[in-house]
Order: sequence, then structure tokens, then C-alpha cells
Amino acid sequence: MDLGIKGRTAIVCAASKGLGKACAFALAREGVNLVINARTENELNKTADEIRAQTGVTVTAIAGDVTTEKGQDRLIAACPNADILVNNAGGPPPGDLRTTDREAWLKAIEANMLTPILLTRALIGGMADRKFGRVVNITSAAVKAAGAYAMLGLSVGARSGLTGAAAVLARQVAAQNVTINNLLPGRFETARMRDNLVFSASKAGVPVEQEEARLQKEIPARRFGDPAEFGAACAFLCSAQAGYITGQNIVIDGGAFPGLL
Repeated sequence: MDLGIKGRTAIVCAASKGLGKACAFALAREGVNLVINARTENELNKTADEIRAQTGVTVTAIAGDVTTEKGQDRLIAACPNADILVNNAGGPPPGDLRTTDREAWLKAIEANMLTPILLTRALIGGMADRKFGRVVNITSAAVKAAGAYAMLGLSVGARSGLTGAAAVLARQVAAQNVTINNLLPGRFETARMRDNLVFSASKAGVPVEQEEARLQKEIPARRFGDPAEFGAACAFLCSAQAGYITGQNIVIDGGAFPGLL
């Protein structure tokens, strides 16, 4: 399927690795020019070179911390008329909310709630004026199934705030062909997931391999996700054909979420 977005421009945050990188590659393969961001300049430049070599699109790498005002300003200045925005940031560390301090909460809210809201606010007016815009927020399956991710309370809290804000904004700009959707990943083969796996294995006092087998058994697909699968879903939500999908929370977790809705 031709997604109808060749020649458009996208900002993809936290794109040097993991799910952000997968989304950037998927968009590039559709002919979308990219502005990608991450904190580690060497890794970001390496990813930019890979995407250019494999797809031929224009890739601008903006290294910096997008959770800061300076980082956000640099990113917007590099691409003030983006057609597509993929909001993404590493989640806060796992832990027990009963012992989580104020500073940890503020960092989580800044990174996983306020940053995507502020980036969206900066770009959404231009998208509405041009009658095309796609915003995809990478959140977490934990937002819908908090009980299954007890040690990710900071992530659940901050991303739930983003979910509410996105729901309101999506309805305000839908008539201008601007969509805002949230993609909620379950367990994918990323460095972040591996870190969480080590943490949960340590808490349970079992080998990492045993914890991995246990978690895979809980997933009907009996495996962790491939980031490329996630990237493909993101690209479709950014497509011309997805203009009637907005304000949605789409779980991609191999069937692990047990609910009907």
C-alpha cells in the first residue's frame, strides 16, 4: 500500500534506537524526510547515516535532551513546519510508588507528559493551517493494564496524563485533517525492555532467562515484539489513509491485554 506521505517531513523523538528508530525507518521507507532527535550524538548520527543509506531520504540529526526547553526549541527551529510528529522519550526507572520521591515524579511528568504536549502545541497550528498533520505519541500498554506493570507506576502516571491531554486536543483539530493517536507498546525487544527484565528478575530472585520465559508465556503470541512491527503501525497511523482514526489508544502487545475495549 502506498501510504500517501512521500515527500512529507517528520520529527521523530528518541530515534537513535528502539521503537523510535523503528518508527523513523518505517517513515523513511515511505519517502518521508526526517528530523530525528536523541541525547547521544554518536548513536544518533550513526542512525541517521543508516537511514540515509538504506532509504535515500533527507535526515537531519538534532542531538540534545528533548525534555528540556532548550532541546525542544532546537528541534522545532530545525523543523517548524513538520507534517508528522512522533513523540517518544525513555520511560522513568521502575520502582515502588510507595517509596517514590517528588523529584522522581517531576522528572517523569516533564519527560513523558509535558514534553510531548509542548511539542504538539508548537506544531499543531501549522498542521491545521495546511490541512494535514499526524501526531503519534508512544506511550505504554501499562496505561491500559496498570496492574500487570506494578513497578512502572511513574510511567503509568505520567503517560496517563498525556493520554488525557491528547484526547482533548484530538477532537479540536480533527476537522482540519490533523490526527492525534497513542501507540501503547507491550514488551518489545529493546534495550529498555531488557533493563526492565533484569530489574524484575532481580526483584523475583530468579535468573533473567527464567523471568524472560515467564513473561513470554503470559503473551498469547508467545514472544516479545519486533520493533519493526511497531514502526509499521506508526507509519500507517501517519498515512493519508488514516485520517479518520484519531483520539485512539492502540495497544500492540501480542494479545497480552485481556480486556474487550
